[in-house]
Amino acid sequence: MLNTKKKGVLSVIVTATLVILPFIAAAVCLGIGRYSLSVSETIDILFSGITGKEVDKTGYTVIFNVRLPRILLAAVVGAGLSCAGAAFQGLFSNPLATPDTLGVASGASFGAVLVMLIGGGLVSVQLSALAFGLVSCFITYTISRRKGKSSIVMIVLGGMVISAVFEALVSLMKYIADPEEELPVITYWLMGSMSRATYENLIMGFPFIVLGIAVIFALRWRLNILSLNEDEASSLGVNLQIMRIVIISASSMITASCVSMCGQVGWVGLLIPHISRMIGGNNNCSVIPISIALGSFFMIIMDTFARSATAAEIPISILTAIIGAPVFILLLRKTGGAWN
Repeated sequence: MLNTKKKGVLSVIVTATLVILPFIAAAVCLGIGRYSLSVSETIDILFSGITGKEVDKTGYTVIFNVRLPRILLAAVVGAGLSCAGAAFQGLFSNPLATPDTLGVASGASFGAVLVMLIGGGLVSVQLSALAFGLVSCFITYTISRRKGKSSIVMIVLGGMVISAVFEALVSLMKYIADPEEELPVITYWLMGSMSRATYENLIMGFPFIVLGIAVIFALRWRLNILSLNEDEASSLGVNLQIMRIVIISASSMITASCVSMCGQVGWVGLLIPHISRMIGGNNNCSVIPISIALGSFFMIIMDTFARSATAAEIPISILTAIIGAPVFILLLRKTGGAWN
């Protein structure tokens, strides 16, 4: 009984710490850059509208017009991709499942590149990426249905096919793009960056990501049931088809929205859920919230490093791959590749 209470208290402490981490990272990272600010100065500026305290005007402009939108975007993208990755890994019982398992990121990338080629604005790019990402998910699920039902194997295989098709289409768009003007823009966008973050873009993309996270968070306990075989899950009164559609739709909406706002960001949806399982075990009731908090913290740190490490901004996908791959190897060495 005593051990159970100790474990409960420890769990609460760990959870509280993880929830606070993104806020601490944001407070520190908002002051990092060419125009440096201390944590106390940053906090004073953030709450100056409430306290009425006079603050540095340049610092106020830098934080609210430049850095805060990026921090908010990085936080929600990290939380969203980590949540979607954890949901897919639980749903498919596959440790290698990622937010792009169903080809959503590839479809969203094609939608964005297509609009870039025809000269559309940033809002058009974002809307097209979101639309094609959701379309790719719909096509994947449609082709996976056989005799009115769909299996996990068919969904994954369908996602691989759709992903390959859209990647080929993206390559085709890059091939016909103007190598002097259009191709560099497309290539840089595909590598991922938070530099396009504005409050207008956040308003367009935030609701989809937040809604998707809320759905997965609310149904996280059902992911434990969905990871069982079909007979066991059905015996517990769960409608597998409906739950799969709901989880897949929420995860795909998150992924498409993230890609539409900042391009492709790899490794987050694969790495963070694994770290979360090392902290909270295999219970998705713990894994999902831990993934959300750690993903948010991780992306805030990565974006801050991307914009401040060198004179020219480093594409975020390069950093996540450089950091993510070695860490993932260490995790594999530690666990021996076991995943239960």
